[in-house]
Formats: sequence, structure tokens, C-alpha cells
Amino acid sequence: MINPSWLKTFATVAACHSFTEAGRQLGLTQSSVSDHVRRLEHAVGRRLFVRDTHSLAMTPDGEAMLAHAGAILQAINRAEAQFRAPRLKGRVRLGSSDDIALGPLPTVLAAFRNAHPDVELEITIGMTGKLYDLLDAGAIDLMVGKRRLGDKRGVPLFTGRLEWLARTGTLVDLTQPLPLILVAEPSVTRAVVLDTLAQTDFRWQVVCTSSSHAGCIAAARGGLGITVRPQYLSARGLVPPVNAASLPGLPDVEFIVLAAKRLSRPAGTLLQLLHESDLRGAWIGE
Repeated sequence: MINPSWLKTFATVAACHSFTEAGRQLGLTQSSVSDHVRRLEHAVGRRLFVRDTHSLAMTPDGEAMLAHAGAILQAINRAEAQFRAPRLKGRVRLGSSDDIALGPLPTVLAAFRNAHPDVELEITIGMTGKLYDLLDAGAIDLMVGKRRLGDKRGVPLFTGRLEWLARTGTLVDLTQPLPLILVAEPSVTRAVVLDTLAQTDFRWQVVCTSSSHAGCIAAARGGLGITVRPQYLSARGLVPPVNAASLPGLPDVEFIVLAAKRLSRPAGTLLQLLHESDLRGAWIGE
């Protein structure tokens, strides 16, 4: 088994090309430095240095060992830094649109919880428009949802094209107003859909309004009409109508994470995790 202390001594000798200087830097005697290198060479069964009274050089095996030593010592330093740091404590108030909450968000929350078990998570699920209001009022620290029309704030997470969805086998009667199932205001999706339709010759009628995307999904499964969801956020039991190609084309929507101006350390840590996460993962919302 390779002792990390031997690796550290070996890497120091390689850096300063001197057993004596390595001992000075590490606070070891020259005999201890020689002993560490000898033990490392014995452990791997290879000669790492060629040395005499006037020169010191690494062998090809020594150069290979140096690359491994650097990676191993860096990993040890990261592990030590993590466990030396005080554990995060406090509370994070996170707002999420329900379409994100029904899909990829649990995976991110699980990763955060596993890394920081002492942090309390307070999660608010709601329409994106309402989450903007809560963030501006200081009631939440972070929000994940769609970018509001005309709002430039937030860091993009992913973009998904809106698509029409309905019960399997649905053929929309294009001679009649489109039977829309939409979430209630304030809703970014609702605003985008109605704004898009207003620029076409299609007629429409809102036949069902729900306070959540889950309610819209239930109504569409029941055959009440057609609803809209971004790609990556499709729902089981719903598919594009048979004649979806004849329906108005819908635009992309951008999903963002938006943070309060001042964040606690736990909230900032969760924000960084959200930035690094791929929320478009291969999942299907319920």
C-alpha cells in the first residue's frame, strides 16, 4: 500500500531536485526523505530516481509516478478541505414552478441534502409569476422557473420548446375554437400561449383553468381539451394531438434560476449546485 506521506516527499524531491532541500521544506531529516523514497520505490517495485553524489534525475517510471502523485495529493487536499470546513447550517427558502418540481428538482435537492444535512430546506411550489413576486418581496431566497416575458434577470438553466399535448388519439377539430387547458394567472406559459395565438387566425376557448400544471395534466387526461408543456417536461399519458402539425407553432421558453440580492452561505451553495446541474435530464414528469 502506498503511503500518502511517501508521495508528498517524492513529489517535493522531484520539484526541488534535492533530497536536502526537500527535507528542509518538509521539516524532515535527509535520512527520513531517503527512507520515504526508498519505501515508495519498494512498494511499486520500480526505481523512481537515478542519483549519485552530484546529480538527481527521475526515471521514466518516476515521471509516471509524479503524475499519479499529483492527482492523489490533490484529491486528499480536497477531501481534507471539505471535512475541515464547518458544516453548513441555516435555512434556504426555495421557490419552484410545479413543472420543475414534478421533474428534475428532487434529484438536485437530494444531492444538496446529502452534502449539507444540517441545512433546512423550505420549498414553495407555485406559478412562476407568483414566485417572482415572492422573490421581490424577500419571501424566498431562490426561484427556479420560466423567464418572465420582458424580464432579463436570472441565469439560464435550459430552454424547451412548448408543445401541444392531449389524451392519446386526440384529433383537434380545427373548425371549432381550440379547447385550451391552461394554468391560472400569473403564468408565463399562459401568457406565451395566448400571445402566440393572438398573432394567428385561430380561434380558441379556455375550457379549463387550473392553479397547477398537475391540474392541467389531469384535465387533459380526462379529454377536456389540449394543454401545453415545454419539451423535457412532458407528462405520462399525454402526447401531441394526431394533427399537431396543423396547430399553431409555439415558441421556446427559457428556464432560469433567480436569486435574491443577498444570499446566505447555504443559499449560495444551493445556487451553485443549480448552476452546475443539468435539469434537462432524461426524466418524465408525473
